[in-house]
Amino acid sequence: MVSLSNLKNTSRRKTNVRRVGRGISSGAGKTCGRGQKGQGARSGYKRRYGYEGGQFPLYMKLPTRGFSNARFRKRLDSINLELISEMYEDGEVVNLETLRQHGYIKGQSHGVKILGNGELTKKVTIEALDFSDGAKNKLQQANIEYTVV
Repeated sequence: MVSLSNLKNTSRRKTNVRRVGRGISSGAGKTCGRGQKGQGARSGYKRRYGYEGGQFPLYMKLPTRGFSNARFRKRLDSINLELISEMYEDGEVVNLETLRQHGYIKGQSHGVKILGNGELTKKVTIEALDFSDGAKNKLQQANIEYTVV
């Protein structure tokens, strides 16, 4: 239980602001750590991310060609057997539509993957896109009907 006696400060320690231009002995006096002359010594200078001091930047050297399958990946929602046991009654069908009706899935989903955590005691019919090996074993042992859609 959380109480005032066992709370911990999880925020980062506040660091002091580096005071520059306060004399030579401070270590950041006169030029204020900006060095002599040049672009970086001027006011208003901003260093661009990836800038390598005039050298051709790495991000421009790397090729942009190629193919990534990430755009076409199918997003699967996963559900454990113990949750199915809690949400459904005997004889019901477990699929994407019924999971939406029960409020388990909100938004876009391409399908459901059944995971094998917990025990399924109710006799339901499961229609899903994918099953984990543990879930398949438990469903076969319990003689529960399941189909890959």
